[in-house]
Amino acid sequence: MIAKKIRGLRWWMIGLVMLGAVINYLTRSTLAVAAPTLLTDLNITTQEYSYITAAFQGAIMLQPLCGYVLDVIGLKYGFAMFATAWSLICMAHGMATNWQTLAFLRGLLGLAEGSANPAGMKAVSEWFPAKERGLAGGIFNIGASFGSMLAPPLVVWAILHYNWQSAFVITGALGLVWVAAWLLLYDAPARHRRLAAAEAEHIAAGQEQHLKGDGTRPSVLSILKVRNFWGIALPRFLADPAWGTLAFWVPLYLTTVRGFDLAQIAMFAWLPFLAADLGCMFGPLVVLWLQKRGVRLINARRGAFTVGACMMMGVAFVGYVESPYAAIALLSLAGFAHQTLSVTVITMSSDLFKRNEVATVAGMCGTFGNLGLLIFSLLIGGLMASVGYTPFFVSLAVLDLLAAALLWILVRENAPQPATEPKA
Repeated sequence: MIAKKIRGLRWWMIGLVMLGAVINYLTRSTLAVAAPTLLTDLNITTQEYSYITAAFQGAIMLQPLCGYVLDVIGLKYGFAMFATAWSLICMAHGMATNWQTLAFLRGLLGLAEGSANPAGMKAVSEWFPAKERGLAGGIFNIGASFGSMLAPPLVVWAILHYNWQSAFVITGALGLVWVAAWLLLYDAPARHRRLAAAEAEHIAAGQEQHLKGDGTRPSVLSILKVRNFWGIALPRFLADPAWGTLAFWVPLYLTTVRGFDLAQIAMFAWLPFLAADLGCMFGPLVVLWLQKRGVRLINARRGAFTVGACMMMGVAFVGYVESPYAAIALLSLAGFAHQTLSVTVITMSSDLFKRNEVATVAGMCGTFGNLGLLIFSLLIGGLMASVGYTPFFVSLAVLDLLAAALLWILVRENAPQPATEPKA
């Protein structure tokens, strides 16, 4: 029996990957929302909480390992393996009785969840022509902010109706449901029975020939010698602490500094992530707008990153406004701005590296991003009691401007590109 072809199958596939990212960020955000309750219940200090978050960030820096596995064994089964692992580990959080156990589980979770970004970029590079990769990357990155946005109301509901342990069980179980759907529906373009010939030709015709994979295993040492790798990795090292601050520290900030209770956190803590969803689409639109005015693809990506970095200056004022609602508004602007620049720089791995290297490169760049987040999180945990949150909000604005400067200085185009993208 001949399988019926699905029109626009590539968009359905990136939608499926996006749902995986939703689950990924939902499970990793569960701890942050439950933290005010959990820390009190288990007698965990702010310093110990920083160790717990640091364990996650330290382990997620092994993203290159995840990317390498995905490049070698393939996206379908590799991503399913990692997603199954992170779902079960998340559920195990409900059995923790002290900060040491939580730190151990967070480390395991970080190792498994480090697969999401390399998987997303590999799917984008395989399923989309160059002119559509920015939009596809934006759709995938919506999963990060939507998962983080979904966490406050879902986790608070679970805590109020059951307990904080049930929140981890529920979010982990959702991951197992997604794995079943992934194995049933996903496959690579070359093997997907539902992919029409015309769409397969459209995808192949729009991909850069000089980036076509040769089937060999990626060489980490060779990648480290490439200037463009550092042009992506160093800006991520400087910019990614903003996302970690929103995901891991904002609920505690709203509780300890702004006096929010659990119900108010459920009402307001998701707003920065809603704004981040919009930023995921705004970044690619800026790129397209610049390209229509004759700007080359790589320069258009750098331009969009710079726009996001300039908007991030608003986060510097979070600690200075008196109204908690003004603070929420500025944090929401930060979410919008960060995803504007983040989706732009993350997508560049698929613009600058071969198909068989994309997941490895994305994972290696993710390591630098999470290293920056790890250092920043430890500094917050160690210094927050003495200096407060305000200096950290100011530094986020400065770091993103420095990241934009490095992106312009280091990244170079690999081959001549058209000034504007051809119409589909």
